[in-house]
Amino acid sequence: MTAELLFGPSEIGRTVRRLAHEIVENNRGAGSLILVGLLSRGYPLARRLAAAIEEFEGAPVPVGRLDIGLYRDDVARRAEPRPLRPSEIPVPVDGLTVVLVDDVLFTGRSIRAALDALLDFGRPARVRLAVLVDRGHRDLPIRPDFVGKNIPTALVQSVRVRLAETDGEDGVFILGAEATHA
Repeated sequence: MTAELLFGPSEIGRTVRRLAHEIVENNRGAGSLILVGLLSRGYPLARRLAAAIEEFEGAPVPVGRLDIGLYRDDVARRAEPRPLRPSEIPVPVDGLTVVLVDDVLFTGRSIRAALDALLDFGRPARVRLAVLVDRGHRDLPIRPDFVGKNIPTALVQSVRVRLAETDGEDGVFILGAEATHA
């Protein structure tokens, strides 16, 4: 299987800063905002977004992490269950704008599970979705509000995000027999 680097650390950094500005602009400031990253790579992205927002807004934004393992629709189909990791939402979400953060949006099934999991923590005023990469091929009617990069892919390909916090390096790669992109 071939792998092609689509973008590296500097482009990821620029993309995160742009997404942070878009989130604040859409929310009319950083107040009443919480970022909730899906484990595992959505969480470090949410932390990076919060750091960027704090840098230009001068106010900290709470960051939570969400494990969607028990909410997935394929739990019974897996030969071996994924290990559960603790979800942690540092403030009550009632009445806040929650921005769910994930690395790659594909079928939409993970986001559906995240919405179910999030509601166990309260009733947000609004829920928005920020993704570093949208690769298309939705199974469910889920659309991101904030997109770092749209990367059209073939179904046989996959997109892998590597982050320094989880993988020791930053990079976005496309994997597949014909690793080409538009």
